[in-house]
Amino acid sequence: MTGTAHVPSQTPPTLEDIEAMALDAVEALPDRFRKPAREVILRVEELAERDMLDDLRIDDPFQLTGLYDGVPLTQKSSMDQPFGPDVIWLFRRAILDEWVERGEVEIFALVSHVVVHEFAHHFGWSDDDIAVIDRWWE
Repeated sequence: MTGTAHVPSQTPPTLEDIEAMALDAVEALPDRFRKPAREVILRVEELAERDMLDDLRIDDPFQLTGLYDGVPLTQKSSMDQPFGPDVIWLFRRAILDEWVERGEVEIFALVSHVVVHEFAHHFGWSDDDIAVIDRWWE
């Protein structure tokens, strides 16, 4: 899978590059998920903030590449009062560290994998559902 976001091979992707790749990954989702996925806010930051890490009991910010912040669609009710929009956070430096560690994975493939994994939380997908959409392990 290749995205429309092109990154020069000699420089690491910027926040904007990662966001463009994430948006490409949303557009690559199956038709029935694409429109509701577009309603989720995508935020790209350098690293997760300390309060996020503390909530997740994670010490090392480089261990968190992405985070879904919201109420999964499978748990939402028309009676619920929204606390805010659903957000998928991507953390550039953690993604870049994993990219370098893996060595032979294309950056777009890694960003897409993180995006799909976070949308799995939003949509309430099972591991089998994820495997149909994200062929990461093949």
